[in-house]
Amino acid sequence: MTPRRVFALPRQQSLFLPAVLNPFVQEVKLAKADIIKCVFRGIFLVPIRAIFLTLVLMVTWPVAVITTFLHPLKGAVTPMTGWRRFMCRHVMAFLGRSYYFFMGFRVVVKGQQVSSTEAPILAVAPHSTFFDGIVCIVAGLPSTVSRTENLATPIFGRFVRCLQPVLVSRQDPDSRKNTIMEIDSRAKSGGSWPQILVFPEGTCTNRSCLITFKQGAFIPGVPVQPVVMRYPNRLDTVTWTWQGFSSPCFDLCPLLQFLPPVTPTEEEKKRPVLFARTVRNVMAQALGVPVTDHTYEDCRLMSSAGELTLPMEAGLVEFTKISQKLDLKWDNVKKELEGFAAVACSCKGRRISIQEFASFLKLPISPALQELFALFDRDGDGTIDFREYVIGVTILCRPANTEEVLRTAFQLFDTDEDQRITHEEFSSMLRSALGVCDINVSKLFKEIDTDSSEFITFCK
Repeated sequence: MTPRRVFALPRQQSLFLPAVLNPFVQEVKLAKADIIKCVFRGIFLVPIRAIFLTLVLMVTWPVAVITTFLHPLKGAVTPMTGWRRFMCRHVMAFLGRSYYFFMGFRVVVKGQQVSSTEAPILAVAPHSTFFDGIVCIVAGLPSTVSRTENLATPIFGRFVRCLQPVLVSRQDPDSRKNTIMEIDSRAKSGGSWPQILVFPEGTCTNRSCLITFKQGAFIPGVPVQPVVMRYPNRLDTVTWTWQGFSSPCFDLCPLLQFLPPVTPTEEEKKRPVLFARTVRNVMAQALGVPVTDHTYEDCRLMSSAGELTLPMEAGLVEFTKISQKLDLKWDNVKKELEGFAAVACSCKGRRISIQEFASFLKLPISPALQELFALFDRDGDGTIDFREYVIGVTILCRPANTEEVLRTAFQLFDTDEDQRITHEEFSSMLRSALGVCDINVSKLFKEIDTDSSEFITFCK
């Protein structure tokens, strides 16, 4: 009887590859003409701009000092009112616009910003550069979430104070909880506090998609006004990502569009993750870009991949999706990355072919091994990347179809394909796989061979 071959486990649509494989890479290729323009602008335009920027700063800093004089940022904090609020919303905002203007930014605004009573929170995406702070100027200096250390920054620390930010401290173990409580309190203040502006992606991308939104801005369950950003210049000389960056060597015309506020349903109020997805989908549709489940944790895995001498993009797995579908924590995925690096060391750390797969397991390439390889090779391209490796290892450890996985394992041991495993096959396979030449497997074989027939079949 011909042995029945085993097919790969069914693929889940939700674990297929994302529309954008790496949203954290930025490459700018300047033509010779563009390089010449940069040089001439650097010679003539940069000194002029530097003079005007210095003059704006000389005016802005004392205005910021006066506005925040004797106004506490910690303890019994109250929103700015009266002349202080006027100075922030109008004078400081005007000076901020002037600063960006002399840097070469010509902002175009579409849509209408609503009041803090209609939408207490502004969600801005995509986030691609620290120059995105211009949306804060255009929106009239709403509050932001900022690290406590930023307040001590010379000159610019005083500007941050004008925003009355929600402060985050790395030294405080309860900082995340306190931050969420503060956002919730301000969002439900009935307009007493300025709007809170957040970049829910939490890290910079190349604007080719919208990655996972953090839930913090959506926990209060209040209306959120989405704000989308575009840089429609011919050359992208502004994006900063984890792999590659650029600088504004040309005049830029960022486009800000205020979309209509999104009000959460009762279900979305209970589950902020659903509200975050709804807002992200609205913004993605307005931008005409796809969404992915990448997040800041993918960036951390990219850094870890680099430390393991792997290509940085090898660490990208769409962490949000992988962690939710397979119930994995970041530390678990990081550990699997180390295992992948050990296997991939002979193939330049990018993808594992069946030859490297067989070499690492110390097994010959056989139909059974090919089927095991197919459990990992989800896209059928004949290689395994780290994302496929994580999914494959998890499925094998917690298989959705135990019988098929066991049958594949059985056929790996059944080297002569006679539908039974002898003591010699069992011993040889374990010694090869474990890399131990003197291991004694007789006791283990006898425990499996319950009828003392001197061989193991799949049915027993």
